[in-house]
Amino acid sequence: MKLLHKLPKSNPNLQLDLIKNGWIPMKEPKNLVSAILLSIPLMIVASMISIWVINIFSDITLKDFGFTSGGISITINLGVILGIVLLLIFHELLHLVFIPNFMKSEKTSIGLTLFGGFVITEEEISKSRYIFITIAPFIILSLILPLILSAFGLLTTTLKFLVILNAMGSSVDLLNLLLIMKQVPKNSTLTCNGPNTYWKKARQDR
Repeated sequence: MKLLHKLPKSNPNLQLDLIKNGWIPMKEPKNLVSAILLSIPLMIVASMISIWVINIFSDITLKDFGFTSGGISITINLGVILGIVLLLIFHELLHLVFIPNFMKSEKTSIGLTLFGGFVITEEEISKSRYIFITIAPFIILSLILPLILSAFGLLTTTLKFLVILNAMGSSVDLLNLLLIMKQVPKNSTLTCNGPNTYWKKARQDR
């Protein structure tokens, strides 16, 4: 596993090798900005789902986040900032830990930039495993975690905010999920070349 400080670029030589060996490039947004813009509807849907889950056991209102009839009052303290940083780290770690043999893999990288974190692997991963890796942070941090915290009475306003923030931040992951579901057949394998994703149909035994 490698620790990077910037998103790696696509390797042209690796791209030629992948295509030569039958790997098919997915149709994806050309850059991060395009991906974020395309994922805005999913950001809204994901946050609404997370709010619904929170509301099962704990009341949640706009007043909790500083929205009142008299205006908006938002307080950002050191605890909130630290929570956001930890959330970003845990989000990426949840992508990472489900990659097979991630600790020993020389083809897997994790990094943090000014625009957020990322995990990229050039390991060959089955479609089902790849899907789980993609949506694990959303499921665990924005769906399962608030249910557990609510059951023990630990779901504070700050944690509600972080849970919803994670849901919103998972929108690009959900966009990737939809792209995979639409473009990649069953029983396929996926791999990456920098930010670009490729798939290949698994060979059927005769």
